Amino acid sequence: MLETASEGHAHRVETDFWSGVYKGRSIAILNHYGRLHVYLDHILQHNVVFADRPHALAWLIQRVDQAMPLESAGRCN
Repeated sequence: MLETASEGHAHRVETDFWSGVYKGRSIAILNHYGRLHVYLDHILQHNVVFADRPHALAWLIQRVDQAMPLESAGRCN
């Protein structure tokens, strides 16, 4: 389940920041002058920029969901 860690403050008009945790992975969305930049595990995903928050969040969730089987399959126990 998605847990919200923090949300942007109303007094910041040009920059809005949201972050949370999804399946143990840190995800964040930064609104910088109307362009939404996404972060996965505190790393900027520089190859994508979004116009709205639902698409940015869906992309982050999809990335985490796609990575889960690959990561667990590659681990040696």
